[in-house]
Amino acid sequence: MSLNTVRLEGKLGTEDIFNIADEMGVMIMAGWCCCDHWEHWDKWAQGDLAIANASLYSQISRLRAHPSVFVWLNGSDGPPPAEVESTYIATLKERDWANPFISSASTRATTVTGPSGVKMTGPYDYVPPEYWYIDKQKYGGAYGFNTETSPGPAIPSAMNVRRTLPKSSWWPQDDVWNFHGGLGEFAQFTNFNTGMKAQFGEAKDLDEYARKAQWMAYDGERAMFEAYSANKYTSTGVIQWMLNNGWPSFIWHLYDYYLVPGGGYFGAKKANEPLHILYRFDDRSIAVVNSELVAHDGLEASARLLDLAGKEVFSKKVPVTVGADAVTTLFAVPAEKGSHFLKLELKDKTGKTVSDNFYVVSDKLAEFDWEKSTFFYTPSPSFADYKDLDGLAKGAVAARLRWINPTRAEVHLSNGGKNIAFLLHAQIVKSSSGEELAPVLWSDNFVSLLPGENRILTVTLPSGNKGGSELRVDGWNVEPVTVKALAASKK
Repeated sequence: MSLNTVRLEGKLGTEDIFNIADEMGVMIMAGWCCCDHWEHWDKWAQGDLAIANASLYSQISRLRAHPSVFVWLNGSDGPPPAEVESTYIATLKERDWANPFISSASTRATTVTGPSGVKMTGPYDYVPPEYWYIDKQKYGGAYGFNTETSPGPAIPSAMNVRRTLPKSSWWPQDDVWNFHGGLGEFAQFTNFNTGMKAQFGEAKDLDEYARKAQWMAYDGERAMFEAYSANKYTSTGVIQWMLNNGWPSFIWHLYDYYLVPGGGYFGAKKANEPLHILYRFDDRSIAVVNSELVAHDGLEASARLLDLAGKEVFSKKVPVTVGADAVTTLFAVPAEKGSHFLKLELKDKTGKTVSDNFYVVSDKLAEFDWEKSTFFYTPSPSFADYKDLDGLAKGAVAARLRWINPTRAEVHLSNGGKNIAFLLHAQIVKSSSGEELAPVLWSDNFVSLLPGENRILTVTLPSGNKGGSELRVDGWNVEPVTVKALAASKK
């Protein structure tokens, strides 16, 4: 996904993760845990500070040699009292901690170290994608360093919902679903379902619900990461809450308990391309983000706005130069009434596509009731309306699977029809059960094809193809296609 940081909150684990992070150049943000005795300072008994400080001494002694651990947090949801923070800092200095440390993951300043330099303002529940651009100064939008945030629920595929829940709870949703949500405010899917109904229409069954949920997760995660990168360095970092869950869960993860990547995974992967073309929801502009440390010139960016029937209503191409670790803003896309598809491409000097992106856009944005914001979300009295996607004409897609070797294959997709094939999802599944093989690494997924367009995806199964598998491709407006594999190449 091109993510470069993992935050650990108290549960520091074994040396393995630190050794791997050191080797791969992944940064680790470590510190103490929230919501337990570590932060119940008013309940500390005599001796608790000594125990906490001895724990810090121990952990810092083992972590200080790992270059991946770039910062230490003396608190999590809030900073420790002055006496505790001062004691911790003395121990950090005694153990020659060479990297930065901060008082907590929250914004709260302390009398010892002052402002933290970071924020923990949420949201943790569903907000539409434009949220990340529109909020510019108060909540979770793309400014500053957000130490934990998320667009909320991450519904697995319909197959994995069925794999997780008893049949009696598959549909409609009941309290058993909530058992696989979060706690407290998060033990429900009300805000997510409200957003789905308002934007895409109410789902009639589990398959429709899961399909719409994949797009909402894709669009939400992509917008969050794109907004933070497009606003560099007004925004300086964002940590997705969370990476994955320790049991079958329907909230927050980027890949599910069964290690199957869903819409959120591929939205994050798309947004975090090192050289990337994107659409800003706030002002409808197109921008190119370069996260590499070399400049790029001789690029060409193009944007095509199409109605749902595939008719082009706007197109533009411009040359692009973008500096090292920089952003170049290009032009704005006009607002056309109703839902439209927006296809973006960025090509290099040879004409090779180095980045592409595909959006559904509307002429109106969601509105937000900022005064009613809570720590976990901001309500929307109105949303953008994409319900006309339910009437999208049927698309036709052809698929071919070719195994290159026992662990790697190519998936060839082509749209030979007259309509746009939206949100194509390729899966390698067990023929006997339909369960997706995992762990699995895709070059891309949840792609959309214009009429006459082709795409080659690569898929890697680290544990190999065990046999008895097939390719399944489904989508928003296409009938599922199932393809048996060709033999692996001998090359």
